Amino acid sequence: MKAAFFTFALLAAPLAAQDTSLHEYLIEGEDWKEAASGYEFTDGLCNDAAGNLYFTDVKAGKGIYKLDAATGSTSLFLDNLPGISGLHIGPDGRFYACHNREQRVIAISMKGEVEVLVTGVKCNDLVVSKKGHVYFTETPTQRVHWITPDKKHAVADEGRVVKPNGITLSADEATLAVSEHGGKHVWAWQIQEDGSLTAGAPFMTMWLPVGKEAAAGDGSTTESKGRYFVTTELGVQIFDPAGRLAGIIRKPVADGKVVSVGFGGKDHDILYVAAGKSIYGRKVKVSGYFR
Repeated sequence: MKAAFFTFALLAAPLAAQDTSLHEYLIEGEDWKEAASGYEFTDGLCNDAAGNLYFTDVKAGKGIYKLDAATGSTSLFLDNLPGISGLHIGPDGRFYACHNREQRVIAISMKGEVEVLVTGVKCNDLVVSKKGHVYFTETPTQRVHWITPDKKHAVADEGRVVKPNGITLSADEATLAVSEHGGKHVWAWQIQEDGSLTAGAPFMTMWLPVGKEAAAGDGSTTESKGRYFVTTELGVQIFDPAGRLAGIIRKPVADGKVVSVGFGGKDHDILYVAAGKSIYGRKVKVSGYFR
């Protein structure tokens, strides 16, 4: 009961009064600020080493957009790539993307050159390890996929995760975490030396909206000390490396959605969320990092 009341209090209290465990993350006086607007359905947040933020507009966008860390300006970075949902920059400097509209996973050079990795998949989100392993979710089929650096493709898990959605790696890249959009858990697998996944099981339990059986877990990221940030219907839920819920950061718009989360800014200390037609950011006490 204590834990339940504690989390509810974090959601209900004004920002200035959120001084329990969220004080480790939030800065008093800092709130969500609109960083980019004028889109239909923002998604696919990822960052580069300089702290620039990249994102997509799944419904109406033309390609990959860039929010410049130095100037705060937004521009279309790569054109002619509509319908991308998941996005990540790999160790080779290329974008890796779930090209949902075309049902394929692709790699894209910074000049826009496209390499097709997998076709015929209803891919949603992905993450790329430092070793070049690509892991992605296929929500409708309840599958988690794995692509090796030499382009071999396998289904790593099937039928257990309820509508797998957001996906991220632990800070040491020893664990893969996947959020359930249709359930309440974030699953985790141990990553073996060859990139394969073992010991998959529910690891974190997301807080549920009153009267609902699903948390609507979506985009996920990890900060430099290993804590997980997961977008849900209630807001951005934070979990410590042991999988314990630390608190929930409220959404920028109370009745809106947050579907993707990431860090950016020159010091990687701005937490960004994709929230419908806009991107919002807020300066925080923790920092993300570029893999």
